[in-house]
Amino acid sequence: MFLPELQLYKERIEEGLDSYLPGSSCVPQKLHEAMRYSVCGGGKRLRGILTLLACEAAGGWWPNALPAACAIEMIHAYSLIHDDLPCMDDDDLRRGKPTNHRVYGEAIALLAGDALFTQGIKTMVSCIPLGLEREYHQALAELVAASSSQGMIGGQVLDLAAEGKSLDLKELMEIHRRKTGALIRAALRMGGLIGRGDPEVMEALTTFGEALGLAFQITDDLLDLEADPEVLGKNTGSDLKKQKATYPRLVGVGEAHRLAEEEINRACRALAPLAEKGKLLVALAEAVLTRNH
Repeated sequence: MFLPELQLYKERIEEGLDSYLPGSSCVPQKLHEAMRYSVCGGGKRLRGILTLLACEAAGGWWPNALPAACAIEMIHAYSLIHDDLPCMDDDDLRRGKPTNHRVYGEAIALLAGDALFTQGIKTMVSCIPLGLEREYHQALAELVAASSSQGMIGGQVLDLAAEGKSLDLKELMEIHRRKTGALIRAALRMGGLIGRGDPEVMEALTTFGEALGLAFQITDDLLDLEADPEVLGKNTGSDLKKQKATYPRLVGVGEAHRLAEEEINRACRALAPLAEKGKLLVALAEAVLTRNH
């Protein structure tokens, strides 16, 4: 799903992550090596790029949002480390290489995830561009809320509790609004706040983020059934094996594709007030429908 127009944003995020994370030679070395293994080991940087694009779409200078973009990428990486643990999804591959706990052991993986959460918060509070203290405090509140028991973590709990159970579409969407959608929505709102977007812009970015988050999860469920594992970078068929609550399982593959397209159309319509400023966000959203990893 990567677009050439986004290469510069991705490169700046990679550089920022390398700068904001402790070096692998810092004591305790194994912990910092494990943190870098998961954060700097590839990835789409979707949430970070969304933060930068939202800042720009709101009329701000996107480099001002770089610390926030890196912070949300750290917190996303922490969630993946914990998601892969044996007590959660027990996965062996992530981004085409062994999961963190397969390389460093469960204890270090657990602590690396914890450390990435706090490092993300530290980055947000200690790397604020001059004159944007108020905006960064607001953005930090968005990030913390999205990561909380009422956001991503709560969604993960609901997802685990739903294994093997029959849910209706409303219940499934509620899980994924939290588990996947909360951070994606927060990325858009963080960027909009840092870019000092007006209420109309913030409403557009929020609706866009909510719709994109659902579409992203639906395509994720479909990829687990349809993708090439080598391209996807992780094992496929795991949702079926664990009897996860997924869109294809609930409504069928064809209807899941239709729902994803419907949410992307809703996301793109939401950005109409932004006109040309929302062009890259629209292109990124449309690319979600054809992604293969």
